[in-house]
Amino acid sequence: MGAPMVERLIAKGFPVAVYDPDASAMQPLVALGARAATSPRDAATGADTVYTCLPSPQVSLEVALGDTGIGKDLPRLKVYIEASTIGTSTVKEMALGLAQQGIALLDAPVSGGPRGARAGTLATMVAGDKAAYDMSLPIFEAIAHKIFYVGEAPGLAQMTKLANNMISAAAMAATSEAVVLAVKAGVDPNTLIDAINSSTGRNTFTTDKLPQSVLTRSFDYGGKFSIIYKDVRLCLDEARALEVPMWVGHSVMQLWFQGMLEGRANEDYTTITKMLEDWSGVTVDGRKK
Repeated sequence: MGAPMVERLIAKGFPVAVYDPDASAMQPLVALGARAATSPRDAATGADTVYTCLPSPQVSLEVALGDTGIGKDLPRLKVYIEASTIGTSTVKEMALGLAQQGIALLDAPVSGGPRGARAGTLATMVAGDKAAYDMSLPIFEAIAHKIFYVGEAPGLAQMTKLANNMISAAAMAATSEAVVLAVKAGVDPNTLIDAINSSTGRNTFTTDKLPQSVLTRSFDYGGKFSIIYKDVRLCLDEARALEVPMWVGHSVMQLWFQGMLEGRANEDYTTITKMLEDWSGVTVDGRKK
């Protein structure tokens, strides 16, 4: 997600310094005009705004508050935008630590996947200081088609994103089960998806991910299996903390967890359908034969 968002910022004329532990990941962005930094702190030096998109709560905390992190002795830095999905407790801890350095944290996860990031059609949910949000609005407008300011308290945007991702993960799981069932019964997969998309079962998996990455057998939509599992698990952590029962959510998590046990962590998340195909002895192949 980070790289295509940087592409959008560069295209809109923002001066950008980038850092990734994998130096090769920075090279295409350097070719577009970004400066390759040697560390997160180097990337933030001289900037008034930092924008991070990272894979886990642990990494986000280390980058923000670690011994070599961003939130120490950078007097020019005023706003720290956290676009990762990392849960409310981590964001609140980051906000408190950064505030002690005079830095406002904007909790700002995004939805829409790498393709949406590249197209500038993401949705972003933002929580935090309103003045910091207003100052950062041009950045959000560069990367997102829809911007939702959900309140002053960091964590509110995380909760909004986790609710969305639980629904999305549930739709992917239930759709995969139902599609595998119908195809094994003899229904043509292309006809099946067309029928669903004209009926009440329609969802973003049936309209977008499944036609593009499952029916074509490419399984390359652009998101990792492990990321969906992480988000579902974080959502259930929030539910336990708030004492909200999530019967369906726990079943959804178990299906994604099974994929992790099968070694699918680094596979595309659309392989959840392939996992069910393997169990059922059928292939959802929409290519013309």
